[in-house]
Amino acid sequence: MVKIMPCLDMKNGRVVKGIHFVDLKDAGDPVESARLYQQEGADELAMLDIAATLENRKTRLDWVRAVSGVIDIPLTVGGGVSTMEDIELLLGAGADKVSMNSAAVKRPELIREAAAGWGSQRVTVAIDARRNAAMPSGFELVVSGGTLAVGKDAVEWAKQCESLGAGVILPTSMDGDGTRAGYDIPFTRAISEAVKVPVVASGGAGRLEDFYEAVTQGGATILLAASVFHYRLLSIQQVKTYLRGKGIGVSS
Repeated sequence: MVKIMPCLDMKNGRVVKGIHFVDLKDAGDPVESARLYQQEGADELAMLDIAATLENRKTRLDWVRAVSGVIDIPLTVGGGVSTMEDIELLLGAGADKVSMNSAAVKRPELIREAAAGWGSQRVTVAIDARRNAAMPSGFELVVSGGTLAVGKDAVEWAKQCESLGAGVILPTSMDGDGTRAGYDIPFTRAISEAVKVPVVASGGAGRLEDFYEAVTQGGATILLAASVFHYRLLSIQQVKTYLRGKGIGVSS
């Protein structure tokens, strides 16, 4: 069963959306957006505090409480998650899963500790990458909101994350983010072929066909999108109806 997962990128208490992680524009109120997406049939919701790592602070717990208070679908929260205490606070504030990125690259043991403490199903590792022909897979890992390349192969890192206990891998191609030019299918497929855990397609959804290709060509089972939903270019039900018509199993 394929799941649809709108994503709230947060900054200064508002939902924002940019292109390639910059040129941010306001995209609405997080609580209103969360409520609407659940009504529309979202299977899960992601909320990423996109500036937390860059600003060297933690995800704001009041945002998590406000959003989790109006939905009962699973909520994945990420941004500045770097310690076991951060995870405990986020889960206590209403998150169902936490997403870690830069901190896990810096200290991979955090993944193992989190999985041991709360179960793999609650641990998502976000992997941001950009194309680099020097890497074995052709994709290089980047951290700190996409600002810093780390000289590590992104697909190898995905395998390592799975072996440490990550329950979900969320790869985002920096080359596609916010462009609405389609998911980076080669990158998504490279990850989904390398791991057995669920893979989230993320970054660049713009047309109904993009969602279909993420499943059939990319191997993703969770489809994350932001701008197409925030700006009402597509509704969640439109995406589900389209996928169902193509023979892809989705919830009602």
